[in-house]
Amino acid sequence: MTSNSLSGGAFAALPRHRLLGEFSLWSADLANMERDLRRIEPYVDLHHIDVADARFTPGFLFFPDFVARIARLTAKPIHVHLMVEAEIVEEQTRQFIEAGADLISVHAENGEAGLRAVALAKELGAEAGVVLRLETPVAAAEPFLTEVAFFTLLGTSIGVKGQSLSDKACDRLREARSRMKRVGREKEIVLAADGGIREQTVPLLRAAGAETVVLGSLAFGDMDLPGRIAWLRALEAAPQ
Repeated sequence: MTSNSLSGGAFAALPRHRLLGEFSLWSADLANMERDLRRIEPYVDLHHIDVADARFTPGFLFFPDFVARIARLTAKPIHVHLMVEAEIVEEQTRQFIEAGADLISVHAENGEAGLRAVALAKELGAEAGVVLRLETPVAAAEPFLTEVAFFTLLGTSIGVKGQSLSDKACDRLREARSRMKRVGREKEIVLAADGGIREQTVPLLRAAGAETVVLGSLAFGDMDLPGRIAWLRALEAAPQ
């Protein structure tokens, strides 16, 4: 593996020299999904699909059948974020990979079950990632960092749209990068920011080390999507 790409499969072509555009399909028009997918396909680097069990996080969100349908409509990788309790995370990992997910991210809060889900994702031929809730110390992700390709930090409370970015978010990204360096995997893991993604916050998150941001209304609500993505890709990373 080189410093310019992730490991094989659907992620081999993802660039590492610019900020990635990860589009949250939670912000698409669900009644006109095919239309929205056609609109974003030239600009999206990977699709982001949240899954929620109404226990680990408020409300229910998307199902394997939804992922299977999306997989038939796009050539871009699909990243499924499992916001579910530990007792179902392994079975959910299997179901969503069988439906077409290329990357499964589980929560460090799932503990040993989360680690088993990471191993299962890789066994089934997908990539794996780890996610942290805003209130969870960054150190909680350390047991996952030797195994994952993505490390996502939530910048808002979990599972609720429209919140402002926490003033802790950027410092947490910097700490995450430091811990990635400590285990010698800074080049192998994509550092992601999810939540509170606004025009004024994205440059701050990029400067703090984010390599992808999960775009919702900032992308789907922009009538000039080519211009928005050009702006995103031009944002410079902080010096390393």
